[in-house]
Amino acid sequence: MDCSKVGALLLGLRKEKGMTQKQVADKMNISDKTISKWERGLGCPDISLLSELSNIFEIDIEEILDGAIEANPVDSGNFRRIKFYVCPDCENIISNTGNSKISCCGRKLSPLVAKAASEMHDAVIEDTEGEYYITFTHEMSKTHYISFVAYVTTDRVLLIKLYPEQTPSVRLPKLNGGKLKQRNGGRLYYYCNRHGLWVV
Repeated sequence: MDCSKVGALLLGLRKEKGMTQKQVADKMNISDKTISKWERGLGCPDISLLSELSNIFEIDIEEILDGAIEANPVDSGNFRRIKFYVCPDCENIISNTGNSKISCCGRKLSPLVAKAASEMHDAVIEDTEGEYYITFTHEMSKTHYISFVAYVTTDRVLLIKLYPEQTPSVRLPKLNGGKLKQRNGGRLYYYCNRHGLWVV
């Protein structure tokens, strides 16, 4: 840990929050002289205090240890680069379009990798007036089911949560006039709780 880098980071974060050294020190039940010492690079926070600093400044402990926050490049907002994450504990569904550190239930999550639809994980898409009616050739038991369906275009995401023992079908409005599976249309993603993410 480079104390001068950590100190400069803590100083910047404190000012960003509009807090005084005393306010930070009071929250941590330590002396404001200790905060001053850290900010001047004359010492580093004890490991036992890193969690508290992380909570006060709302950053990861790793970033405190590195002494820097690495900003992502500005996202152009194209949802075609969307990534999906599913927590293995609570089944929370998270999505993003940039580079992020995603965690849930204390676990770091990796983005799901979409596979091309297979016979076991196939979607039947009926193009009706004004919407798509989509059915899946997939069981919906309590232990093996489609958890969510996402219709993704360049500027929109429509995510529908499915549950065990429900009919494996969804109705989706046509977005942006494009057709599913066509170059300028949308893409259909769906997630099986056992076999991962699929795309058509």
